[in-house]
Amino acid sequence: MPAEHDAPHEPAAPAVTGPVPDVQLQMLVRLVGQDPQAALPLTLVIGGGLLYGDLISHEAWTTDWARRLRGVDGPGAQLLERFPEQVDQVVADERGHLAGQGLPQWLHLRDATSVAATGRAVVMPLWRGRLGDVSGWSLGKPE
Repeated sequence: MPAEHDAPHEPAAPAVTGPVPDVQLQMLVRLVGQDPQAALPLTLVIGGGLLYGDLISHEAWTTDWARRLRGVDGPGAQLLERFPEQVDQVVADERGHLAGQGLPQWLHLRDATSVAATGRAVVMPLWRGRLGDVSGWSLGKPE
């Protein structure tokens, strides 16, 4: 009897899978990411609804996000003062582990508007989402 039949069967490790982002959209996000001043009008289909706004770089989004966090008042607001720097540090550390992955996995919009099937619009000053959740996209915004 061959030796491979004598060894106990070991199940394969589970594979973690996720949605595959559109490579062209990833390349567009990477291109915009090269200029923190750039903004490109974009419409996305996410979860069956429309989301449109100005595609901005991760750097521009982080800067605007930090500014908004520092403007929060109330109990616990002092905790948010250091939050952007703490996130930046974790991201920098993680980039060291993920060097070579290349294409972005997240996109960032400024002045985003979400329209669901009900037709009700929700406006958000800043939005961040996973590229793998985008099922369709187009340059420009609805008129």
